[in-house]
Amino acid sequence: MCRIVGFIDFCFNNSYSLEETITSMRDTLIYGGPDDAGIFIDKDFPVALGHRRLSILDLSPRGHQPMEFENLVITYNGEVYNFREIRKELKKEGYKFISNSDTEVILKAFHRWGFSAVHKFHGMFAFAIWDKKDKKLILCRDRIGVKPLYYYYKDGLFIFASELKAFHKHPKFEKKLNITGLSLYLKYGYIPAPYSIFENVYKLRPGHFLVLDQKGNIEEFPYWRVEEYFLKGKEEKDKWLRRSEEELAQELEEILTESFKLRLVSDVPVGMFLSGGIDSSTVCALLSKEGIKLKTFTIGFYEREYNEAEYAKKVAEYLGTEHTELYCTPKGAFEIIPRLPEIYDEPFGDSSAIPTYLISRLAKSQVKVSLSADGGDEQFCGYTRYWLITDRIAKLSKIPFSNLLADTLDLIHPELALKLYNAFKPILPKYTNFRDKYIKLKNVLKAKDVMEQYDLAVSYFLEEDLKLLGIEPSEKKDLKDWVSVDGIEPLVSMMLLDLKTYLPDDILVKVVGLVLIDKKGQILDCNKGFLKIVGLTEKPIK
Repeated sequence: MCRIVGFIDFCFNNSYSLEETITSMRDTLIYGGPDDAGIFIDKDFPVALGHRRLSILDLSPRGHQPMEFENLVITYNGEVYNFREIRKELKKEGYKFISNSDTEVILKAFHRWGFSAVHKFHGMFAFAIWDKKDKKLILCRDRIGVKPLYYYYKDGLFIFASELKAFHKHPKFEKKLNITGLSLYLKYGYIPAPYSIFENVYKLRPGHFLVLDQKGNIEEFPYWRVEEYFLKGKEEKDKWLRRSEEELAQELEEILTESFKLRLVSDVPVGMFLSGGIDSSTVCALLSKEGIKLKTFTIGFYEREYNEAEYAKKVAEYLGTEHTELYCTPKGAFEIIPRLPEIYDEPFGDSSAIPTYLISRLAKSQVKVSLSADGGDEQFCGYTRYWLITDRIAKLSKIPFSNLLADTLDLIHPELALKLYNAFKPILPKYTNFRDKYIKLKNVLKAKDVMEQYDLAVSYFLEEDLKLLGIEPSEKKDLKDWVSVDGIEPLVSMMLLDLKTYLPDDILVKVVGLVLIDKKGQILDCNKGFLKIVGLTEKPIK
């Protein structure tokens, strides 16, 4: 939904046109905002803002962006679902409105309450506000990171955009490979925030503000931290253990239903991606229970071991949705692969990007907005790896002298180990990729805690592999560096890590996910849903 872009050039010397540059940058993103476009240029300062609009709320020209009110100008991407309630509150404060858009509500809420206004916003958003009076630029990204927001800062040039491709249209943008970003991509298949594939380019972290003042100073700070709600859930665990499963299930259903219905606030038709799995089937079932008629879309595969379309079809028939399915062939998948670099702008290694593209294209033929059920696994302990790691740690703790064994294996070079294995292969168990498995075994035995074990489990390239490629990042980063919370259970720490990395920087890169946030802007699952249920059952929710 929509695309935003802008820049401030503190060293501007009229060597290029502000208007032509911002227009060119903006229009690289036309497919994400085909309905309208606008720019703003400050006559007193070298700042330019651009916007491409996908009209979802208030389809009239009154929702045009960038939008101005007194000293503030906004360019905004996203949707604040509770904007009507905030609008009523602002009206009581004396504010008048000329549109029915959430953009105007966000702008005037910020005018009234400043940075604290964001705590009223319930939704997904990325926005930039230029304060013409104080000459400062404010960027903000939603709590979980549903909406993307990149920025670049070097030699007095600050650029921001929804997508990296817009940066390349600025004549002073320097495109240089970031080795740390490359190493993170090879290791995990995606690049977690704040890093990107380019030097001096960063992703604004979820739940953060960034303020750039008129002297070029940057301040970045959080307004919301998911860790706080995990800790709160831990503190309240005993209270929830005293409640029955039926009570908890009923409350959770109410929370889910409220959250799903809010995402249908739109002036255009809304569809639903239906995989046939638990997450998307739950969304469809609860919305159908509310009497909401949905258009559902599914991608199938002719290879039975990968095909879930038959389950999706049964769910759709049972719930009475208007269902459309499309089967993907190997030829169709290969035709999409060359398009992926253009779509994602930086390396992205998730193979499900292919069916996601297909189902999005399918849905676009009938609806303008579509829900997905991504985010459920990270909040409801749905990934098998959580339990595999827990079991692995339990088994490793029973191995006598595991540290000594790890030290012994360290003395044997992987190439020598492979030669020994090949020599005795006829009498040994059959392993493919023995060398890689040997290296991973050494690392598993040496890993000290659950976070190191989890990091190994989700890694494609290990440190040894990167060294063979000649990749030595300037700063060594592992996913465990993203979480530093003491006192939470190992199982919960893995979900927290995924909520901070895998969900926003892999899953939500592909789709707009469903993260359950209540009217006060709190993540419901962490303190009212997931944690109390996990505290009760100590097993995955099926």
